[in-house]
Amino acid sequence: MTTKTKVVRVLSVGILVLLTALPAWAQQLIVGQGYAHNDYLHERPLLDALESGYINVEADIFLQHGQLIVAHWFPMFKENHTLKHLYLDPLLKYVIDCDAGSLNYHPPITLHIDIKSSPKETYLALRLLLEKYKRILSSWDNGVFKQGRVNIVITGRKPEALIRAEKCRLVMMDECSDSPLASNSGDMYAMSSCRYSRISSWRGDGPMPDKDKFKLRKFAMQAHKQGKKARLWASPENDEVRRSLLACGFDYVTTDRLAELKKFFLSQR
Repeated sequence: MTTKTKVVRVLSVGILVLLTALPAWAQQLIVGQGYAHNDYLHERPLLDALESGYINVEADIFLQHGQLIVAHWFPMFKENHTLKHLYLDPLLKYVIDCDAGSLNYHPPITLHIDIKSSPKETYLALRLLLEKYKRILSSWDNGVFKQGRVNIVITGRKPEALIRAEKCRLVMMDECSDSPLASNSGDMYAMSSCRYSRISSWRGDGPMPDKDKFKLRKFAMQAHKQGKKARLWASPENDEVRRSLLACGFDYVTTDRLAELKKFFLSQR
């Protein structure tokens, strides 16, 4: 065996060992256009999404007895399911592990937080909690943006006036509207989102009607013109609709079926 062959073999083995040692999410396809809707309903909230390559994850929260409970309904039965325990602590560990393994190339994770309880009180409690994780979060200080390892986007019952008035903040907002508004700037609103059925009734059977295609393209185009991403929620979970949404310019495809959507994106490569 020549010296060159030995070197190649050693390097190959070394690379294999390195790849085997990486966390599962570092070895996965990044599903950058996938949006893990109601992520907390999966068997392992956040971790299932990360290990499947998702970098957009959604969690619904209620303020209950001073705690931010992750739930879609009935937070009184979910007292151990806190935002801190299910998402913020694991995200902090994720960032530390990535940095320790020199995985700085991994795209930032975006945690979309859907406020279900009183907007002002819930956000104030959330803001206080987020301060404890400031070192990993993106931030805005008097209009100056600093990219962090984790982005926070507030959706649902958000106190827009309160967030708009903040000079220093750790969040952006989701503009929930049938039509993106030019008055909502892209540095305050990360994306425009709308329920799918408010724009289209097509469910993937046969060709998409031209009028639906026009409305979808218009929505995405307006959002992009204003510096925002475009997303629809509660869209039909089939490949025909997913393919059409991407063709119309939408940045995210929302799903409750992580493996199925990942398979779709793999088939598009």
